[in-house]
Amino acid sequence: MVQASIEDALALIADRPLVVLTGAGLSTDSGIPDYRGPNAPSRRPMTYQEFMSGPLPRQRYWARSHLGWGRMRRADPNAGHRSLAELSGIDLLITQNVDGLHEQAGQPELVALHGRIADVICMTCRTSTTRAALEHRLAELNPSYAERHPEVAERPDGDVELDDTADFVVADCSACGGILKPDLVFFGENVPAPRVERCYAAVDALAARDGVLLVVGSSLTVMSGLRFPRRAARNGTPVVIVNRGATRGDELAAIKLEVGCSEFLTVLTASRSITAPAAI
Repeated sequence: MVQASIEDALALIADRPLVVLTGAGLSTDSGIPDYRGPNAPSRRPMTYQEFMSGPLPRQRYWARSHLGWGRMRRADPNAGHRSLAELSGIDLLITQNVDGLHEQAGQPELVALHGRIADVICMTCRTSTTRAALEHRLAELNPSYAERHPEVAERPDGDVELDDTADFVVADCSACGGILKPDLVFFGENVPAPRVERCYAAVDALAARDGVLLVVGSSLTVMSGLRFPRRAARNGTPVVIVNRGATRGDELAAIKLEVGCSEFLTVLTASRSITAPAAI
C-alpha cells in the first residue's frame, strides 16, 4: 500500500475503465451515520438468525427502525453520489449501502449488494411491498410512538438506540400474515449468488482492459465487500482505496487516500470530464 496524494490517484486512474465499490462512508455527508468511521460508536447489528428467532427480536428491530426511518427517508444524495452518477468510464458500481442514494442520484449500472431499505418482503409468501406502505401501517398501529421517544441516537441503516420496545406493535404480512423483513441482506445471510457473480464478472473484466478497482468509503471489514479487492489484486488489477481510517484491504491497495469521499470524487469526475474524448 502506498499513502499518496489525490494527484497520484488521479494519475493512476487517468482514463482507465473503473469498477467502483462504495460503503457507508460515502453517505455520511448525507447525514447517515457510518459503521466504523473515526467517530462511529460501537454497535451490535441485528443478525438474520436473531431476527427470525422469535417475536421479541423483531419487535425490537421494527421499533428502532420505525423511529429511524425518518432520517433515512429524508436523506438526499450528496456531492459524492452525484459525482459518481456523472463519472465517465464506470463499468459497474457496487454498493454495500442500503440507503438508495445512488439510485436517487441516477447511477447507471448499479448493484445494491445488500438490497435496499426501501423494500420489504414477506418471509412466507415472498410478497414484496414498499417500506413507505409499511410505515403507514406501523404509524396506525403505534400512534404517537415517535412523540413518546423524541430523543434517540441515530444509528446506521435507519435505526436508533432504543431499549424500551415492549409496547411496540409489529405489522404482519397483509397477504398471508407472515413475517415481514426489510429486503436486505442481514448479518448472517448470504448475498444472492447472481449479484455476486455479476460483480465478479465486472472485476475480472478489468484485468483484460487495464482497469482499476476504486473503493470509496468502505472499511472492507465484512467479506461481502472485501472479496472484490482481493479478487482484483489476484488478477493484477490496481486497487485504489479512499477512506478515512484503516481498512481491512489496505495491504491490497496500490494507493490509499485518507481524504473525504465527496472531496475526492468531485475532483475525479472533473478530471475525467476534461480528459474524456469528445463525442463524434
